[in-house]
Amino acid sequence: KEEFKKIFFEIEEYVDMALQFLRIDSMNSDLKIEEYPLIDIVKKAVKSYATIFIYKNIKLNLKEIDVKVLTDEKWLLFVIKQILSNALKYTNSGGEISIFLEGERTLVIKDTGIGISEEDLPRVFERGFTGYNGRMNKKSTGIGLYLCKKVLDKLSHKIYITSEVGKGTAVKIDLSSTKLEIE
Repeated sequence: KEEFKKIFFEIEEYVDMALQFLRIDSMNSDLKIEEYPLIDIVKKAVKSYATIFIYKNIKLNLKEIDVKVLTDEKWLLFVIKQILSNALKYTNSGGEISIFLEGERTLVIKDTGIGISEEDLPRVFERGFTGYNGRMNKKSTGIGLYLCKKVLDKLSHKIYITSEVGKGTAVKIDLSSTKLEIE
């Protein structure tokens, strides 16, 4: 039963990614920019992956995040879910994912997963790039982080990734900018 849930969830996730890929070029007409409590968006993303956290026995370390950010809730939720999905996909059973605030408005999602090689890091936001881990995993599309970067660029948020093979990956989303890219 749990294996069926996992497979169904993965299918749903790929369908969602495909739909967001199709919507990305017209996302400006779909924006609802407001101030949102960041913790509410993070909790929605975490809740959608609760079953996977349990199934893979991955510990969640969610720190207090008491800040409001000017953003689009739906699109930022998509980005956080994508980053969590990657963290869960590449973190082995018994690992940990930490979510916390760095500085005033930088959300950090850090895992104890397999990490990304130094030579792959500069290319992770390229459309279709899967890198060494993606080729080994055979489930990677090379679209997730590409979409995250495009969405965050349109929202004037910044994304940074640091990683060490065998130790994990940290994804940082700087939400301090309020200037939006309107085409």
